[in-house]
Amino acid sequence: MNIQPVQHSLPAGEIEKFTDIKEPGGKPFLEMLKDSLSQVDQNQKSAEEAVKGLETGSHQNIHQTMIALEKADLSLQMMMQVRNKILSAYEEISRMQM
Repeated sequence: MNIQPVQHSLPAGEIEKFTDIKEPGGKPFLEMLKDSLSQVDQNQKSAEEAVKGLETGSHQNIHQTMIALEKADLSLQMMMQVRNKILSAYEEISRMQM
């Protein structure tokens, strides 16, 4: 059985490489959150317009109305889950001792 020796720590030059780690080229989290909230709002407004159109008789397509309602409901549920995860992370961070 061959036992591998314990690795030595990295030299200082190697450690400095890790300090230059940058965020991926995507959007900042706050901007993504704002975009998601505006998309949820847009889905809600589209669903309201579809229901009003069905009520007033301006269109007869109940399938599109139901799809718009479900899309709005699912996007709202997902946003609530994101909210819950953010609050949970905040509570966890606030409990950490410094």
